[in-house]
Amino acid sequence: MTTLTRPTPIPSSAPASAPAPQAARSANASRDESITAWALAARGGDPEAVERFVGALHRDVRRFVAHLGADPQVVDDLAQDTFLRALGSLHRFEGRCSARTWLLSIARRAVTDSFRYAAARPRPADVPDWRLAVERAQPSGLPGFDDGIALADLLATLPDERREAFVLTQVLELPYEDAARLTACPVGTVRSRVARARATLVELLMAAEAPRDPAESREPTTLAAA
Repeated sequence: MTTLTRPTPIPSSAPASAPAPQAARSANASRDESITAWALAARGGDPEAVERFVGALHRDVRRFVAHLGADPQVVDDLAQDTFLRALGSLHRFEGRCSARTWLLSIARRAVTDSFRYAAARPRPADVPDWRLAVERAQPSGLPGFDDGIALADLLATLPDERREAFVLTQVLELPYEDAARLTACPVGTVRSRVARARATLVELLMAAEAPRDPAESREPTTLAAA
């Protein structure tokens, strides 16, 4: 007869939970480890690992591509192109960095290539409705931003390098070291770009939420002729 051993109770002096930032970092690190393991298994020909790898990172890739300024109408195509490139070169992935960092670097190149291709061909006369474009590019469920504020619009006002650093570390929650590796710049530079981007976004949010001066909404007074 098998005797089941009860788990050792946690001492009452132990903290109930880790601080929120540390817990989030641990969760992200654990997620990245799992994704990297799936990528390595997929490299070995495991079809289930391929499905798990693609499913785990599809949303991150799509959001990153959208925030890099890609045409909203081709975001899905660029995401698909990213995974096709990744799966085609998966045999060269050795796990020296997280699979998420590796895949986002491929997404970055896919967007760059699309920009070069678009610049080399004639520009179409018809321009998609900007409201529809913002709606498609706008990610949903981001903490810290009101639903009424279009994050895509705010990020679009940032310089490219600051926007990319902010999206990588604050939206996709990539570690600063991985973001530095992906963008080929020092960690301190990434931190500086994120800090400046955050300051700019805070100013824009405060300006958007500030109450308007009632005098601005009044009808202009018509002065009687002298």
